[in-house]
Amino acid sequence: MAVFVVKIGTSTLVDVTGRFREDVLEARVRDLVRIQRQGHRPVLVTSAAIACGLAQLGIAERPTALPDLQAASAVGQGVLFERYLQAFRGHDVVPAQVLLTSRDLERRASYVNARNTLQRLIEFGAIPVINENDTTTTDDITFGDNDVLAAQVAILLRAGWLLLLTDRDGLYGPGPDGPVLIGDVPAGTLPEDVELAPMSGSGHGRGGISSKIASASMATAAGITCVIGNGAVDGVITQVAHGGHVGTRFPPTPRPRSAFKLWLRYAKPTMGRIDVDAGAARAIESRGTSLLAVGVTGSHGVFAAGDAVDVADPTGRVIGKGISGLSAEEVRHVAGMSTTDLRARLPGAPNEVIHRDQFVLVGADVV
Repeated sequence: MAVFVVKIGTSTLVDVTGRFREDVLEARVRDLVRIQRQGHRPVLVTSAAIACGLAQLGIAERPTALPDLQAASAVGQGVLFERYLQAFRGHDVVPAQVLLTSRDLERRASYVNARNTLQRLIEFGAIPVINENDTTTTDDITFGDNDVLAAQVAILLRAGWLLLLTDRDGLYGPGPDGPVLIGDVPAGTLPEDVELAPMSGSGHGRGGISSKIASASMATAAGITCVIGNGAVDGVITQVAHGGHVGTRFPPTPRPRSAFKLWLRYAKPTMGRIDVDAGAARAIESRGTSLLAVGVTGSHGVFAAGDAVDVADPTGRVIGKGISGLSAEEVRHVAGMSTTDLRARLPGAPNEVIHRDQFVLVGADVV
């Protein structure tokens, strides 16, 4: 049977008072063991390391400073995995702790190595328990939250299912008498086209509903069925594994989209803007060309090579988003230059300011 990726969010494992829900963790572990024995190949992506660390350190409210969050993660990772270790041990199943950063999946060699390691663990009968390595990540190399990480893992392993567990029964849209549960999202629906009712979150985790929708779009673009459901519901994982309708379901898109471009559009934060002339804007939009320095007229913001930036035409209209091959300062230095002059000014720099393979139009350039 196919790989079955389950993501458990902080809001599922930690209640509104900050107390860890041991009963929920143990129930979801029972589900994972049950579907494994039925032939599925479960993989768990878990949050709550920072929440566990904050509790151990006696910090009542989630801090905003990165060193504080990383310190809490360093303490909490071990505490969280020990809980999983004890829970799985009661079922005679071995869990395997795997900590990833986005860089592990951005580089081809480490991408393949991560896939091979996870596949081998599954073959051994272990259940991978994956989390982002918050202790060493920085803003420019983070997944953003574990919803995105779970989608990336599902794509990496060519999973059949991605189940995102949260503290709600699924997505809610506006109804005549209040929010109404959305049972199915039509295949191919873009994240911005999902109409949601305003609802508050728990405040303990990083991933919100918009992140889950973007992650679902990434997964379905790769042919994976995605479900958003309530992680506290009894047997929620087994219900989905048996084909039951739980929460909100996203079927695979009938026309596969580029998972990378969906990730770029919806998951990677924009750090600045590059302005281009009318000719460059036309070439990018109509012919799908790369952005060269000769078409650049300026840049805004502070960004590094590898950051995502908006690209705007002379009217200020954003035509797309891409990963810059140069820093903001370097873009300003080479704006309007030919490729030959760029090479002379910045030896070793890429020929393109943004390569077309790392660019997505605001329109439908995700196919």
